[in-house]
Amino acid sequence: MATAVETPDVGEAAGVTALPSARRIRVVTAASLFDGHDAAINIMRRVLQAQGAEVIHLGHDRSVKEIVDAAVQEDADAVAISSYQGGHLEFFGYLVEQLRARGAGRVRVYGGGGGTITAEEAQQLEAAGVARIFRPQDGRELGLEGMIQQILRECAAQPLSELQDSLERLSPDDPLAVSRAISWLERHADDPHGEQAELAELRRTLAARRTRARAPVIGFTGTGGAGKSSVVDELVRRFHSEFPERRIGLLLVDPTRRRSGGALLGDRIRMNAVAGAGIFARSLATRQAHRALSRAVADAVSVLQAADFDLILVETAGIGQSDSEIVDRVDHSLYVMTPEYGAPSQLEKIDMLDLADAIVLNKADRHGAEDALRDVRKQWKRNHVRFDLPDAEVPVFPTVASRWNDPGVDRLYQALRDRVFGDSDEIRGKDLAVSEGKPMLPASRSRYLAEIAETVRAWHAETGQQQQRASDAWSLDRSIQTLGDAADASVASARSILEARRDAAVAAIDPELRQQLESWDETRERYAAEQQEYHVRGRSIRVDNRVLTLSQTSLPKVALPRNREWGELVRYFRGENLPGHFPFTAGVFPFRREGEDPARMFAGEGTPERTNRRFHLISRGQPTARLSTAFDSVTLYGRNPDPRSDIYGKVGNSGVSVCTLDDAKKLYSGFDLSDPKTSVSMTINGPAPIILAFYLNAAIDQGVEKHLRETGRLEAVRGQLSGRDLPQYAGELPPGHDGLGLALLGVSGDEVVDPETYGRLRADVLRSVRGTVQADILKEDQAQNTCIFSIEFALGAMADIQEWFIENEIRNFYSVSISGYHIAEAGANPITQLAFTLANGFTYCEYYLARGMAIDAFAPSFSFFFSNGLDAEYNVIGRVARRIWALALRERYGASERSQKLKYHIQTSGRSLHAQEMSFNDIRTTLQALTAIEDACNSLHTNAYDEAVTTPTEASVRRALAIQLIISRELGLAQNQNPLQGAYVIEELTDRVEEAVLEEFERLSSRGGVLGAMETLYQRGKIQQENLHYEGLKHSGELPIVGVNTFESPEPQAEPDPTQLMRSSEAEKRQQVENLAHFKARHAEASGPALARLQHTARLGGNVFAALMETVKVASLGEISEALFEVGGRYRRSM
Repeated sequence: MATAVETPDVGEAAGVTALPSARRIRVVTAASLFDGHDAAINIMRRVLQAQGAEVIHLGHDRSVKEIVDAAVQEDADAVAISSYQGGHLEFFGYLVEQLRARGAGRVRVYGGGGGTITAEEAQQLEAAGVARIFRPQDGRELGLEGMIQQILRECAAQPLSELQDSLERLSPDDPLAVSRAISWLERHADDPHGEQAELAELRRTLAARRTRARAPVIGFTGTGGAGKSSVVDELVRRFHSEFPERRIGLLLVDPTRRRSGGALLGDRIRMNAVAGAGIFARSLATRQAHRALSRAVADAVSVLQAADFDLILVETAGIGQSDSEIVDRVDHSLYVMTPEYGAPSQLEKIDMLDLADAIVLNKADRHGAEDALRDVRKQWKRNHVRFDLPDAEVPVFPTVASRWNDPGVDRLYQALRDRVFGDSDEIRGKDLAVSEGKPMLPASRSRYLAEIAETVRAWHAETGQQQQRASDAWSLDRSIQTLGDAADASVASARSILEARRDAAVAAIDPELRQQLESWDETRERYAAEQQEYHVRGRSIRVDNRVLTLSQTSLPKVALPRNREWGELVRYFRGENLPGHFPFTAGVFPFRREGEDPARMFAGEGTPERTNRRFHLISRGQPTARLSTAFDSVTLYGRNPDPRSDIYGKVGNSGVSVCTLDDAKKLYSGFDLSDPKTSVSMTINGPAPIILAFYLNAAIDQGVEKHLRETGRLEAVRGQLSGRDLPQYAGELPPGHDGLGLALLGVSGDEVVDPETYGRLRADVLRSVRGTVQADILKEDQAQNTCIFSIEFALGAMADIQEWFIENEIRNFYSVSISGYHIAEAGANPITQLAFTLANGFTYCEYYLARGMAIDAFAPSFSFFFSNGLDAEYNVIGRVARRIWALALRERYGASERSQKLKYHIQTSGRSLHAQEMSFNDIRTTLQALTAIEDACNSLHTNAYDEAVTTPTEASVRRALAIQLIISRELGLAQNQNPLQGAYVIEELTDRVEEAVLEEFERLSSRGGVLGAMETLYQRGKIQQENLHYEGLKHSGELPIVGVNTFESPEPQAEPDPTQLMRSSEAEKRQQVENLAHFKARHAEASGPALARLQHTARLGGNVFAALMETVKVASLGEISEALFEVGGRYRRSM
């Protein structure tokens, strides 16, 4: 919402006061569909809660249906939605329409999207029924508190929802009637002076409505953070899967804040299963302190019984050890706990270990879980005096509910199902298959980050010792030279002693170092010569050592230290060294590749054809084609274009729409994807395996097309295909497009050549294709929010890609781009960006090693991606990253030199682009690009100045590209390739940043490594804290930003013209929807069996990516995602 992210702190501690109100205002908050930008709405929901509202927070990526379902089931007064990904006209209009259609027209709709929603569009939406679209100037004029107070005042002025005929309509098929009945009872339960006779009469009516046996009621309680919501969600999913016709009602209780009276009703955000048909979920606030249940729970259960639900689940707020009141309200009770309960004596204080029908020891993958399981079982036996009962029969269930298809949850579900429905003919004697589970990383490897920190520090300690030995040897040798060859006996004796000591000192030097020292003069001569030759992956490369300036000054491409003292050289060799030499601090290659700039430009808009034209525009006249692809939000979340309004408006906005193999063929057509001069980068994460399969198949089919051309068979094949209704490239081909990649649109290459030829061509293409797919799922969970599958399944798919790459000898394509860019964009400072990114990289190493892959088989397939800002630390981010990675890979993992070389891409900072004084953005970008080039980045993207408000225009993209071309081609000092080496401040910054990164490694290690820290949301919390610090300094002016909070323009800033914003057209959206329909019709018979084979492969633990390479030939992106959701699980959001 508008300017929320610019506030340094929110909540009661920041002085936000509750707005007096005679009623409880209930607000549903969320970010819109396919939108991961949740920082603003998170702050808004905190302020709402601090001002006394009961907030039902859904988190990011929520469809209109999900929001409307929540608003109806929660009987909300308002919904507040942020939308930063475009398509807001369609989204908000559809939201208002659907609320009215469901009988919830009283629910007020509030929205915001910063500068992405123009003033004209806001007026249009408000005319269509949206209560208010908050814009940046509202934040400046009203402030956050004022905006929230306006929402609450307007809601309080609205009439309450009436009971009316809700009792007569009570049914699982009428959630509005159910929710209004619960609200009426909840209000009256809170009012001891209300009409008690009417309340009693209503309760009697409810009790009389149910004509069959009561639905079983299951209660869940436990301490906060034990994972109750995840356990409930997994059980609901299993109940619904086995009994799809049974209706399930959930009551989810959260505590009311004592000071403000507000409440965060946050259970829905963690629950994926509540979106299923026949499931009703209602959140309740305790509305009093120190209670685990609301007064209204008993009445709410009565409503669900009267509405004829088949199963009722109640989750308490979970206050503490004595939380046992749930037992009196339910038929079956479960106590959820974790291994972190303290000393075993603490178990004696937990009433629920005595009262619960089952104990769930959740998060049982954590350290100490085995001991905890033993102690809890012992305590249960003591409480029940059942010392003879075997451990396996004690109702204590270790689970990891955050893991998809956890075997512990399977066992818990089966026991609970048999207890609740044990007399049912449906399940009598029926056993469930229990899945096999294992941790993602072995327990023995939990200290891997601490070990790396120890390894790096040990290297530097050894450097100090080696430096002393080398200095001693050098000093002794200089003393010997000073003595000369005098014949005097005493001099000869001294010389002999000194020579012995020198030889001993030299012998004590590490052999590798000794060789470097002894050959240093030869090295200097090699760099002083006119040319030299070096080798990269078996290829010999000859390079000029110097360039001549206009003034005829001979400038070295690589400058060497002048110091010849051995101790200083040892420090140089082990801490810096020449570019291309371990530890690669100055760069991973001896010299930059001649005739090739590191430029890689980002493009993506509208249809594949439109972006293809943009690719040809930015590649025109360039010696190489380095294409970086931005996908629209529909694609980023693995879905298909659809005429449904909340999807339709986002098709082709802020990126290109790609949902089929044909789309990928058109997108990259006219570029030879097997040519070494073509490299393609794809910024995609959640559905990355599917998009990568599209791309590789497009490249393979290009190879088949070239073969048909070369053998003279292309026209014959075209003739054979002429009778089929095949897709076409829409519009004219751009200049430079030769038609390559379009001949087999709608056809797979294996349909037009024999299997042997196809196999040979396929292998040749796969060995040649170059590029990168981002596919960094750890970063997505920590910062960016485009995870779509469960983390475990997504990590497994990443490893499947890498295993497939190894099997198919793919050596020139990076299987993952480990990204710090989005961590920085989410608010992290440069040190945190670097530390989290490297830690994620080492986590992938550990995971792939645990999968049985060799380090040298996969490490060369890793690339990295960083943001560059203006902070001092950005000057050394590449130096530190390269050194830590090289030291860890060689010293800790025993990897080869190729694996030790960390290669990375830089994109200039997006968060440093400001809508105010937008033309100043190019100045910031220029400085950031210069920093990246001086630090020897391997490729670079410079942002366009107008990306602060829109997808960049052709003119702004050309200006952005010119920035780096001017630096690399015109800036004189840029011809030197190691300008940072030897600068005192750079050396100190390098050491300080490195140590700060190692300290962060240790903090992560203490939390169980990256995966353990993710469970407690450590990374998210740290990133958000740093973002708030930045925004606070910016807001106060302590952090000067020219044109924003200092040196501001005296003239008012004009609003961007909506007609000039880069958005997909109606025709482009319609084209994508129609193209998808034609694709599905062509493959209607083949897609179903292909998707079934894919699911079968996943269930058996086979290589999912190998199956995807075939599936994408006949199935679309959305179809594949839905199929994989069923076998791999959906991502569970966090708050």
